[in-house]
Order: sequence, then structure tokens, then C-alpha cells
Amino acid sequence: MAHRMLKIIPEKCTGCMQCELACSFVQTGSFQPSRSVIRVHLFDEQASYAPYTCFQCREAWCMTACPVNAIAINPATGAKVVLEATCVGCALCALACPFGTIFYNPDTKKAFKCNLCEGDPACAKACPTAAIVYEEAAAPDWMAPWSEKVHSRYLEVVAAGGE
Repeated sequence: MAHRMLKIIPEKCTGCMQCELACSFVQTGSFQPSRSVIRVHLFDEQASYAPYTCFQCREAWCMTACPVNAIAINPATGAKVVLEATCVGCALCALACPFGTIFYNPDTKKAFKCNLCEGDPACAKACPTAAIVYEEAAAPDWMAPWSEKVHSRYLEVVAAGGE
């Protein structure tokens, strides 16, 4: 079954942070970018930006690491979602995620991550430059072009002595 996924095009990102604001509002009911599950990374040396969020990995390490099976696949969207009632707040999922896109909420003592807004991602709707697009996943390696670009940019920053 083909699912839709977020496609991120870093070259189009202007760093306006509208995605973070929209996400936090949908997820929490208030404008708190710190509670957003999409983040925009600034590459200082290149003066460029790259949004990132959960890749909805096929081999989801967060799901594997969860000792109580509190992360499940939403059959309608294909998103890996945290079952808040089941989550015990151990944060092993956050530790297991190699991308750092699953978070721990100290208020609820539960994990939280992108759930694709139940199939209507606020980040994609709010992005004024179409740097975030919600579209059919074309292939199993749908995230490869984006991750290669971000990794290459990271290596450039490190080589230039940046952080």
C-alpha cells in the first residue's frame, strides 16, 4: 500500500519557521516552536536552512526500542505514532532514533513525534515556498536524496570548521 510522505526540499527553505509554528499549534494548541516535531536547522557558514522531522522509517528503531509497544503504525497514513496511553515515558525511543526526531515531553512524561497530522500535515500547508510537500512516496528510498544533501552540507560545515 502506497502512502504519502513529507518531501523536504532544503534549497527552497528560507528559514521563516512557519512550519514550526503551524506544527506546534496543531500538536499543542499553542504557538510553541519548542514543542514542534519539525525543526529547521540553520547552517551558519552557508546561510542556508534545512527542515527536518521524522522520516517515518521503514525500519523504525523507535518502534523496536520501545519496551511496551507504544509506537504503532497508523493504517490510514502509514505514520509511526506514539500511543500516549501506552507510553511509559522511558524515552528509549528518543535515544534509539538516529535522526533525533522523536522527543520527550517533560510535562506529560511521554514521547511525541510527527504523526503526519492524521494525513493533513500542517507544516506542508504552512510552508510558503513549498520546501515541504506532502506527496506519494515514490520508492522505498524516498528520503535518500534529502538525507544525502543534508549530510553533504553537514560535512561541508565540519570541514570549514563550523559546528
